[in-house]
Amino acid sequence: MKKNITAIFTLLVSLFLSSPSMAEGEENAAKFSYFTLEPEITTNFITDGRKLGFINVRVDLMVDDPALIQELEYHQPLIRDTIIEVLSQESGVRIKSLSGREAIRKNCFEKVNAILLAETKQKILADLLFTKYLYQ
Repeated sequence: MKKNITAIFTLLVSLFLSSPSMAEGEENAAKFSYFTLEPEITTNFITDGRKLGFINVRVDLMVDDPALIQELEYHQPLIRDTIIEVLSQESGVRIKSLSGREAIRKNCFEKVNAILLAETKQKILADLLFTKYLYQ
């Protein structure tokens, strides 16, 4: 019984002593910032037949440096236009499949990064995420 109490006490002490170093590592690792395009983007896409297809996405843009958020705010209309252009040219089959969704996300990321590179002369985005993805 005494051995179990000693082992538990040793474990607790080692956890308390190691936790500040873990917190410092988390602070150093959490350098990313996110910018959400508001309002959400709703547009139509290409379908087979006479019905219109609609897609609604919420887009979060990830940057390495929090100071780059101002650049994203300034270029928000250009970013929205680029994403709408990509989405409206996609087919219903591609929009509805998981692999197509990922390909669309990567395409949006590449095109938005290219547009921002032309405008700002620097790579701004670390990633582009669809945090909401609905289609009809």
